[in-house]
Amino acid sequence: MPTTLAPAPPVAPTHAKRQAPVAVVVAAASLPVFMATLDNLVLISALPVVQRDLEATVSQLSWFLNAYTLAFATFMLPAATLGDRWGRRRTMIGGLTVFTVASIAAALSTSSESLIAARALQGLGAAAIMPLSLALLASAVPPEKRAAAIGAWGGISGLGVALGPVLGGAVVEGFGWQAIFWLNVPVALIALPLLVVAVPESRGTWSRLDPVGTLMLGGAVFGGILALVRGHDEGWGSVSVAGALVVAALLLPCYGLWARGRAHAVLPLRLFASRGFSVANVIGLTFSLGMFGAVFLLSQYLQVVEGYSPLEAGVRTLPWTAAPMVVAPLAGALAPRTGLRALLVTGLGLQAGALVWFAWLTENASPYAVFVVPLALAGIGMGLTFAPSTTAVLDGLREADFAVASSANSTVREFGVALGVALLTAVFLGNGGTISPTGYDGAIGPALLAGAAAIVVALIAAGFAPGRGRR
Repeated sequence: MPTTLAPAPPVAPTHAKRQAPVAVVVAAASLPVFMATLDNLVLISALPVVQRDLEATVSQLSWFLNAYTLAFATFMLPAATLGDRWGRRRTMIGGLTVFTVASIAAALSTSSESLIAARALQGLGAAAIMPLSLALLASAVPPEKRAAAIGAWGGISGLGVALGPVLGGAVVEGFGWQAIFWLNVPVALIALPLLVVAVPESRGTWSRLDPVGTLMLGGAVFGGILALVRGHDEGWGSVSVAGALVVAALLLPCYGLWARGRAHAVLPLRLFASRGFSVANVIGLTFSLGMFGAVFLLSQYLQVVEGYSPLEAGVRTLPWTAAPMVVAPLAGALAPRTGLRALLVTGLGLQAGALVWFAWLTENASPYAVFVVPLALAGIGMGLTFAPSTTAVLDGLREADFAVASSANSTVREFGVALGVALLTAVFLGNGGTISPTGYDGAIGPALLAGAAAIVVALIAAGFAPGRGRR
């Protein structure tokens, strides 16, 4: 039986030591996140060019994306534990350094194997950036300004999502795919000193490492995402895919038994006693599943069916992908007045309606002009979801738990992205879909409706989020 140890004394809040203006702190914490989110999507538009240049196989092509996703999702929780022990800022700076070196290696890659290895190293660095940046930001600003700061953080990270397809297409057409990775170097040269100067160091409650729990939970995440990204190519009934799913499914309850009553678990089960944390993770999984699975299909639809170039397709998604960078900061500022529930319900409702609208438009071969309104509605809905759901993750938790809570939510979201691409692609293929100008007929509509159904689940969960004046 695991022994229960008394928790160490709580760490004193660090925001009292803050000297830099809040806006500077937000910029310092957000710039590295911008890089991490940008590189999660930026390569999508460039894949055909990279494939020709490196003579990559179809399997290697998928691993240009999957290597990043797997490393990113698997190592976020261990990075949070190390950040709590070594210092969150120090660990994040280490992650940013690894990410930048890996970006240089990716730009210099001359083979598919070297690019895949560099992308995996990028994901490892990003795992220490995404969650720790939020924990540092939340610790560095006063509680009364926290929701607005998180909203701005969400807007800047949303900018990475927005510019990913556009920047990828523009860079590929103007400079070559290698420039996608070279762009990270000047951003890192600005972000690194800004982190040192503007963001105070913070730590969580000191705890012993949990190597057994880390292996269990990391193995579950790795096995689950590995099965999802390989299921289409190898078949869901193949030994490797089915085996990975079974291992992941077994490791999760094993971790639950291991972590029960254990004070130093890598993901303490007591966090789930917070309604905001639990609701935010349900929303994070189902929202990411529906929306990012739809983004994947629609970006291909614009190129394959509508005949746009990667840059042209990326520009035409801007009403959707750029709106969150404007709306998310506004949602963060409104959250203290309206409560989280009203914003989440509104945002998720807009997104579910937009996906149903997309399904109808794509199945009726509608021109791009009529896509603009639902694209804008989907973007506004995403902006109304990003900041409140991120705020809900930390709602009611001790400051010492911010890094672990943020890492858990980021892992769930990344899992949702992989699950969404796999599930919506499976629905697309199951309805006879093919990657051809006529292969989307009768197939993309059902896939988008499946995404809408996932958003409806998130919408139901949002009804249990904290309302105004309730925490």
